[in-house]
Amino acid sequence: MIYAYIRVSTEKQTIENQRYEIIQFAASKKFTINKWFEETISSSKKMEERTFNTVLKKLKSNDILIISEISRMGRNLMQIMSILHLCMERKATVYSVKEGYELGDNINSKVLAFAFGLSAEIERNLISQRTKEALARLKAEGKKLGRPCGSRKKNPKLLSHSEFIRSKIAEGAKQIDIANTLKVHRHTVKKWIKEYF
Repeated sequence: MIYAYIRVSTEKQTIENQRYEIIQFAASKKFTINKWFEETISSSKKMEERTFNTVLKKLKSNDILIISEISRMGRNLMQIMSILHLCMERKATVYSVKEGYELGDNINSKVLAFAFGLSAEIERNLISQRTKEALARLKAEGKKLGRPCGSRKKNPKLLSHSEFIRSKIAEGAKQIDIANTLKVHRHTVKKWIKEYF
């Protein structure tokens, strides 16, 4: 089986570029992609919460996984290496389109995966450090950071459920049960009660 995996971090990003790159790559190798997996989720989320976990569980000997770039797989070096190790154990091959890597069960693949994973992690750390330094500079210059005053929602998400919440409280329902019914955190219900009940 040949699988293709696409991931973007936010709704504002598009999957189309990754899809195009993978289609072009597959055509150049004369591969027919049997199954596509796409998700919009941060790679910092637990693996159990990601569609990518389903992809990894399906991989068997001689399967192929195509990704646009290695950083789509994981957030840091250890996670990427762990994923590649699992693929290698299952004797599946991973193709990374942008980097031009073919990662299988051989020493060259392991060295390449390690080097790329390390450089990707270093780059993320540098970006994070630059952001922290910029924020510290702005703070030192007296600039206000964070949300502007009054930017909080004027219409809380539970306002439309006011009658329901009031009736449930009158019945003696627990805040946690109300929260579960409305699919919100219990603190959201607690805050609504404090402000509106």
